[in-house]
Amino acid sequence: MPRTKLLFLCSRNQWRSPTAEALFKNHARYDARSAGTENGARIKVTACHLGWADLIFCMERKHADRLREKFPEDPADKPVVILRIPDDYPAAHDPALIEHLSTALAPHLPDL
Repeated sequence: MPRTKLLFLCSRNQWRSPTAEALFKNHARYDARSAGTENGARIKVTACHLGWADLIFCMERKHADRLREKFPEDPADKPVVILRIPDDYPAAHDPALIEHLSTALAPHLPDL
């Protein structure tokens, strides 16, 4: 059975989206990647990312807005979920960030 491909987006691909990606590193049902919407992002979101993903998770509404601005033709046919995870965490893999991500993702990915 093919695994569902999850794309996680934040601004700079520094803390939030890489932490979300790491939650699925060895998951049997999901493959995950992460990217950023800003020009200075560690990994910048591309049309290839959007083509690869089955489901797109944005940490904040502004990331979904930027996605639509940069790729107006793209995620229209893909579910885009706004997680409402603010940029308040001091580092990647922060326990509070992991807890917040897990809680926000649970309704969308029941076997997390």
